[in-house]
Amino acid sequence: MEYDWSAGDLAFRDEVREFLAAKLTPELRRAGRLATSVYPDHEASMEWQHILHERGWAAPAWPVEHGGCDWSLTQHYIFQRESALAGAPALSPMGIRMVAPAIIAFGTEEQKAFYLPRILTGEVFFCQGYSEPEAGSDLAALSMAAVDDGEDFVCTGSKIWTTHATEANWIFCLVRTSRTGKKQQGITFLLIDMTAPGIEIRPLVMTSGEQVQNQVFFDNVRVPKTNVLGRIDDGWTVAKYLLVHERGGAAAPWLQVMARDIAVNAAQQPGPDGNPLIDDRAFAAKLADLRIRTEVLEVLEYRTLSAMAQGKNPGPASSILKILGTELSQKLTELALEAAGPRGRVYQPHATEPGGPIAQFTPPADGYHSGADWQAVAPLKYFNDRAGSIYAGSNEIQRNILAKAALGL
Repeated sequence: MEYDWSAGDLAFRDEVREFLAAKLTPELRRAGRLATSVYPDHEASMEWQHILHERGWAAPAWPVEHGGCDWSLTQHYIFQRESALAGAPALSPMGIRMVAPAIIAFGTEEQKAFYLPRILTGEVFFCQGYSEPEAGSDLAALSMAAVDDGEDFVCTGSKIWTTHATEANWIFCLVRTSRTGKKQQGITFLLIDMTAPGIEIRPLVMTSGEQVQNQVFFDNVRVPKTNVLGRIDDGWTVAKYLLVHERGGAAAPWLQVMARDIAVNAAQQPGPDGNPLIDDRAFAAKLADLRIRTEVLEVLEYRTLSAMAQGKNPGPASSILKILGTELSQKLTELALEAAGPRGRVYQPHATEPGGPIAQFTPPADGYHSGADWQAVAPLKYFNDRAGSIYAGSNEIQRNILAKAALGL
């Protein structure tokens, strides 16, 4: 592979840097820097999406005819990396990165015309309705029923671990429309208006104290059949396509920034001998190992993106990236918590920019917090990242996929 950037790529990098310098306000940078998970403060994320949309950069990976950018593989990578380095808040992946590619691939012309422009502007904000109390890693065991009733489906059941359901006005759901054949059959992919009668949302409190996840209940909710994405009873095909996009992406730049920040912070934190922690050989060895692993992940992402740019299906590569990216992120948050020291053990969410409301916590009236901001962020990131190896298909399931698809076991 060729790693040298062309003069055109360097010019594009400078263009991106100039844009980020001009448009990223101190408040937006703070939201990115103090985010406690992959989901930043919702208002900051939407503000940044509006700014990107004005420039035409909100969904660069989409086809140009739908609002994407005619960028090369290298330019996509440059944009991701420069955004990470500048501390830009992440955008919610559920609309732009997950359901939108599925709409582009499987949607009718009417569905594309309605949803895609509104996803770009944020007028339509999706959450994901996949997991159920009895169907998590084994997603095909889902039981939320959608009963045929003429022009509509009548939906009854519940979804759980639904991120930002309280902010979303649409949800994409997998529902059971038939119980014949294999459990992967008889599943339909539905787009459901969250304002429809019969929907109730109950927030869940995470170990970090944040209320980002929810359980959503559906009681005889009517959904027009025109909201089916793909074919009735063949939603599993759409779901598999969407999961490739959920598990993929460029995680390496963000992880490299995490590793860089750990090094910077550890240089200011005293170690066991009173000298800067970064000078402690055991700590430095762990950090060096993780930085090397982020470089390896980056090469694998290059290969996968290159294959996709040539129109090839990445296949099991998405499972590899999902495993490596989430487990590497967990290791980095563990090391950040170690670097934070005793002050990192204090629960101080008011010093962060969490992805949702904090339950049963009253911050000090004067806003005081012990230590630096990054020390307050470290424990919440640690707690949030525990879920990384479970969501989007647990890493155990991903290893099963690799055993079958790559090793033929």
